[in-house]
Amino acid sequence: MRRVLVTGGGSGIGRAVARDFAGLGDHVTITGRRMDALRETDGGRGMACVTADVTDEAQVAALLAEPFDVVIANAGIAPSAPIARMSLSDWDDVMRINLTGVFLTFREALRGMGPGGRLIAMASTASLQGGAGIGAYVASKHGVLGLVRSVAIEVARKGITCNAVCPGFVETEMAEGAVRNVMEAMGLDRDAATAKIVARNPMKRMISVDEVAAAVRFLASPQASMVNGHALSVSGGEI
Repeated sequence: MRRVLVTGGGSGIGRAVARDFAGLGDHVTITGRRMDALRETDGGRGMACVTADVTDEAQVAALLAEPFDVVIANAGIAPSAPIARMSLSDWDDVMRINLTGVFLTFREALRGMGPGGRLIAMASTASLQGGAGIGAYVASKHGVLGLVRSVAIEVARKGITCNAVCPGFVETEMAEGAVRNVMEAMGLDRDAATAKIVARNPMKRMISVDEVAAAVRFLASPQASMVNGHALSVSGGEI
């Protein structure tokens, strides 16, 4: 039985990933800031629920005091604002949660991870291209992908892999916020706003959380032992 950690496991992609691993019979630990959300993710599946802030060095160290076989750094935020109107405080929050959080999670995980270990970061298609109005998010996710590629080289001889999953717009609360923003900014109804958001996806639809979880499951599998430093796009051909 593998020991699996999913950060940001209280909703969205993290919830789907955690439930997927639990369904495989793995021992899953989920972490986030709200215990009620973590317990909802668990739903009687036997997961360990731990409240923790991925930007707090001591809390991350305590979380990973015991070794894990698979660590999915999923916690993140996605605010939108043009760079000219973004405050330094908001910029720092994005970098701290989206990038520093991954750094701390991976660093602590590597202190105890052995051969066969899997480090997986939830990046985004924003780690592979730019985007208007989401400069801070894009910069943070480019940083995540750069970190993944560097860590992959460092751990390759240890039998550990480090990869990133790069989804487009996924059916989550975060995407719902993006739809509402477009509706308000452009005076569109929900269908028109959603169509605008998924316009760059050749399949013209949002991605399901289960489709992202399947990509994570593959990267964590023995069959992916030679996939290292890779950005796996789950975007319907957008990338």
